[in-house]
Amino acid sequence: MTKKAIILSALIILIMISACVAENPKGEENNIKWYSNLEKAEKVAQEKNIPIFIHFTGSDWCKWCWKLEEEIYSKTVFQEYVAENMVMVKIDFPKKIKQPAKTVTYNRRLATKFNIRGFPTVQLLSPDGAPIAQTGFQYGGPEKYIEHLKELLIKE
Repeated sequence: MTKKAIILSALIILIMISACVAENPKGEENNIKWYSNLEKAEKVAQEKNIPIFIHFTGSDWCKWCWKLEEEIYSKTVFQEYVAENMVMVKIDFPKKIKQPAKTVTYNRRLATKFNIRGFPTVQLLSPDGAPIAQTGFQYGGPEKYIEHLKELLIKE
C-alpha cells in the first residue's frame, strides 16, 4: 500500500469515527425496551400497574422524531425513569424501510384509533389502555420532559 493510500484510509476512518461521536457525543444508547404491539404492552402495564407510553414516529424521515430520540430517549435519566414507571411502545411509519403489510395495517389502525395527525406524537394510556393525554417533543432535556409526563399523568 502506498503512503498516499494509507493516509487516505486513515482519513476516512477518522471521518467515520467523528461522525459517530457527533451523532452520539456522550456515547449514550437507547436502552429502552420498546414493544411494537399495544396488546402485549397492555398486559405488562396491567401486571405492573403503570401507564403506557406510545411513541408514534417516522423513524427514517422525521427530523423532530430524531430530535426527541437524541435529546430525550437517549439520555440515561429518561431511560431509568421509564424503565420503572412506563411500558414503552413504538409505532413506526417509515418511508424507506419496508415493513410487512400486517405491521403497516396494525400501525395505521392504532394511528386512526388515537387520532394521530403528525410525528412525533406521544400517547399516554392508563394500564388498561384508556387514553390519558397526548403530547410530542418538548424542549428542555430529559428532566423537564419527565416532569411534563408526570404532570400529564397527574391530570388523569
